Amino acid sequence: MTAMYNLFRDLPTSPDTRERIDCLLDRPGLRVERIVSTGQASPSGFWYDQIEHEWVVLLQGAAELTVDLPDGPQIVSLRPGDSLELPARRRHRVEATCADPPTLWLAVFWPSDAA
Repeated sequence: MTAMYNLFRDLPTSPDTRERIDCLLDRPGLRVERIVSTGQASPSGFWYDQIEHEWVVLLQGAAELTVDLPDGPQIVSLRPGDSLELPARRRHRVEATCADPPTLWLAVFWPSDAA
């Protein structure tokens, strides 16, 4: 039987101190994660600067990110159903996430040709 997983299973009922990251699929050249945020944000001054590409879709809750674009940082607000592609080395940070309901992300990662 094929592995089955419900993305809405075991969501926290109250805010937690850390994001929860569950790896759903890990294959050569592809990783899929479920990320559950309950009010977390990136620390002051911290930027993600990943060597792999990332595509995220927000399934529940809400989030605000700052994406460092060539013409300057831009704030992006995500609501359920919104998706965003973050190319490798595109600096970004999480400004805020909703705690109630928990913010539920599905993130897909794949290697950059330059990695």
